[in-house]
Amino acid sequence: MATRETIVIDGSVLEGGGQILRNGMALSCLLRLPIKVDKIRAGRDKPGLRPQHLTGILLVRDLCGGKLVGATEGSTEISFTPSKNQGGNFKADTKTAGSTCLLIQVALPCLVLAQQPSVLDLRGGTDASMAPPVDYFSQVFLPIASRFGFNVEIQLIKRGFYPRGGGEVRVVTKPVDQLTAITLMDRGDIRRIHGTAFVAGKLPDKVSKNMADSATRLIKSAYPDIAVDIKAIREPPNRAEGIGTGIMIVAETSNGCLLSGSALGERGVPAEKVGETAAEALLKDLRHGGMFDHADFDQFYTFF
Repeated sequence: MATRETIVIDGSVLEGGGQILRNGMALSCLLRLPIKVDKIRAGRDKPGLRPQHLTGILLVRDLCGGKLVGATEGSTEISFTPSKNQGGNFKADTKTAGSTCLLIQVALPCLVLAQQPSVLDLRGGTDASMAPPVDYFSQVFLPIASRFGFNVEIQLIKRGFYPRGGGEVRVVTKPVDQLTAITLMDRGDIRRIHGTAFVAGKLPDKVSKNMADSATRLIKSAYPDIAVDIKAIREPPNRAEGIGTGIMIVAETSNGCLLSGSALGERGVPAEKVGETAAEALLKDLRHGGMFDHADFDQFYTFF
């Protein structure tokens, strides 16, 4: 490939977080264009690469056999020169509670259009703050993505939470030659709303029940004629590392749109409040009338 001019990306624009770094790395891999990203995460309290971001860009480097310079924890500048996107079998471990879902976000564009099937084994946090939960990917993102022609499977092996992480997710992809355009002009009518509230570890079962009940009450107050079914469950010991709780709610429409709201339990926050937070996030997206929810844009942006 002939040498091409390096594209310089200012990592401080917009919110100055990790999203522009992830988008830049994924697009660089897809388009085989060298990039330089400076001022990485300049808008955060602790600027520079954190373990989660470092793991993600190292994964992209491995996916396409590229050359990555400046990839150390705390670094505020990296340079990346991609090579051919081959696919294959890869492992990535944040060694913290850093989000496995953000690893999926940066890697998936490279894998969907790779030259061979791929398997990713990821370790870290499956339910983490400032990131969509793994249930979002399996229940919302993948069904929508399949309409574009994606051939992807995401397997939740074990949940992992702050601060230990230790969650495990497997991503299996089969490449496609090109994605399929779809037309979405009308969201349609809300047909049903369903979800799951879970607890893991030493937390009592009433925590998940209280989350589910409070979320259901709030949603029914806004949509009294819509069926709402939010189940309260306990994750078995072999399906979760550590102690954690969360809730994921999905609304389905007559035109196949999926919108979601989610929340994580936190020390000192009542379970009822956690359930209400997830319900409020969903209701906010339902009120705007669009076909995608607040989490979709970050996931689909690269493909658009």
